[in-house]
Amino acid sequence: MTRIRQLASANRATLTKTGSYYLIHISVAALVAYAVTGNLLASLTLSLLEPTVQAFAFFFHEKAWERRARRQAQAREPGPDRLKPA
Repeated sequence: MTRIRQLASANRATLTKTGSYYLIHISVAALVAYAVTGNLLASLTLSLLEPTVQAFAFFFHEKAWERRARRQAQAREPGPDRLKPA
């Protein structure tokens, strides 16, 4: 359980953003599904299933972009092996 808490603490901003995205996505999906099907049960089922999968995908998408940004920042920093000649 400690590992989960550490992961949640270290990724608080991304998890908050993911939760916000999830709620908006469910609302939009429910409205669209109801407009298309006219069936409340079907629209609620669709609106919960698809955004749940998307929320997990979004979290890992954000983590990949963060990793990319860190690597780019590291590539711009001169290290001991990248010192410019005087």
